[in-house]
Amino acid sequence: MKMLIIMNKFTINIDFDGTATTHEYPLVGKDIGAQKVLKKLTDNGHQLILFTMRSGKELTDAIKWFKQNNIPLYGIQTNPTQSAWTSSPKSLADLILDDSALGCPLKFDLSLSIRPFVDWEKVEKMLIDIGYL
Repeated sequence: MKMLIIMNKFTINIDFDGTATTHEYPLVGKDIGAQKVLKKLTDNGHQLILFTMRSGKELTDAIKWFKQNNIPLYGIQTNPTQSAWTSSPKSLADLILDDSALGCPLKFDLSLSIRPFVDWEKVEKMLIDIGYL
């Protein structure tokens, strides 16, 4: 089944440790090939929000990594537009890239929504396959 892309620009929450680099906290980890893909995303108009557990100096180091790799950040820990309509601490994004994410499968059904939504039948099978259910 071909995926129908409704929007042409996405906002993406991106984790840092284990996602943009290897896990080396509190240090900045090693290259795992993220720079090339993240740069392509931003070059194509997508917006990245650094969404990490890092704080203080460690957060500053992660921000520097993005700057050193010429990858612009749209936001840090939050979507800069959402404060106009919500006080929620959850950062609004169309996609989350995180090494701890399940890899959530999505369904596209325009009779229900113009945006994709979770395919819970596939999620359940994934949870069974990895031994969580």
